[in-house]
Amino acid sequence: MARRIDAYLRDLVADDKFAFYETVRDFGDAEIAPHLLHWEREHQLVPDSCLRAMGELGLFGLPIAEEHGGQGGDHTDLVLMGLALGYHSQAVAITPGAAISLGAKPLQLCGTEAQKRAHLPALARGERMFVFGLSEPGRGSDAANPQVTAVRKGANWVLQGEKCWSTNARWASHVIVHALTNPAGPNGKRSTCFLVPMDQKGVFYQEMQGKKVWEQSSTGSIMFDNVEVPHDSILGAEGDGFKVMVTTLNGGRLFIASLALASLAFALDKTRVYAEERIQFDDKPIGRFQRVQDVIVDMDIALERGLTWLLHCCRLYEQNKLSREQAAKVKVDCSRTASDLLVLAMEVCGGVACFDEFGLIRHHNDLFVTRVGEGSNFALKDLIVRPLRQK
Repeated sequence: MARRIDAYLRDLVADDKFAFYETVRDFGDAEIAPHLLHWEREHQLVPDSCLRAMGELGLFGLPIAEEHGGQGGDHTDLVLMGLALGYHSQAVAITPGAAISLGAKPLQLCGTEAQKRAHLPALARGERMFVFGLSEPGRGSDAANPQVTAVRKGANWVLQGEKCWSTNARWASHVIVHALTNPAGPNGKRSTCFLVPMDQKGVFYQEMQGKKVWEQSSTGSIMFDNVEVPHDSILGAEGDGFKVMVTTLNGGRLFIASLALASLAFALDKTRVYAEERIQFDDKPIGRFQRVQDVIVDMDIALERGLTWLLHCCRLYEQNKLSREQAAKVKVDCSRTASDLLVLAMEVCGGVACFDEFGLIRHHNDLFVTRVGEGSNFALKDLIVRPLRQK
């Protein structure tokens, strides 16, 4: 079945980028789709074999410069990967997605040349993975004021506290820890980011249990018990933790928007085909009913609109012109619209939409994460409204 999303992307991106999208799309069809139901029913994380295959395809090194062993791509490539892999599973797509946007990207943007040389080649090959330690049990939307602390001890720093909701923790070699270093400092200058090996003494990881979204994605809690790290483990400058965080999340929100649109694209194709195959009332398809058509048309409009807007934001990001408000807006709109429309799509399809093998319930559950991940929509609206309140 031809995907509706392909028709829009063909006109929205250059030929070489569309060819890349097709490569990743075909990889997803061959290496993910046939196994996904088994992984879900067996409650498996993304298998190591799949991670290796994604590494061999070059997905972990997409935006990393060629001089550091990467593909030399841009943020549009990352978003196209999200659209291609997220069509089947957001949980699979977020694995290389977070490894790049929350792991390698902060190092690219804020790391020293020595840090880049030490880590980027292995990250590009998928042999190493960084996780971003941001969320905490007592800090969600208020991530700018972390409860994890880092206290100076001679030439070193000592970290104490806990991070949670850390995507890819199971496979991480290092964690980027956003920690409070200057409690009395001005807003935006109270924290610092540290690059900490996961096998460092005092670092403890535990997979978070009971999660019913992104079930194939690793989500871990990471404890720091008097973890001592050298001063040169700082990522960026001392006191610039908020800056590193904001720079990281801007691009990450675009990737989250791509996952929402990928789920919408899957739901659109599944529903429009089912509406023509489901025969009811006088032996005719339910696709003839205007209420059914309205849902399908609204999904199609939202998909085209979201793709156009998202790819425009990617171009702004690559030109260093994307504001925090713009990144927040497209993430809020894509996640909210996709999840609202998917519920209607499930109503159109009826009881079959509840079964895992039909696929819609997977995307229904995972779309919730797009509404709260990389900043909850409620919190982001507070950010979006600020320029509107200026006189």
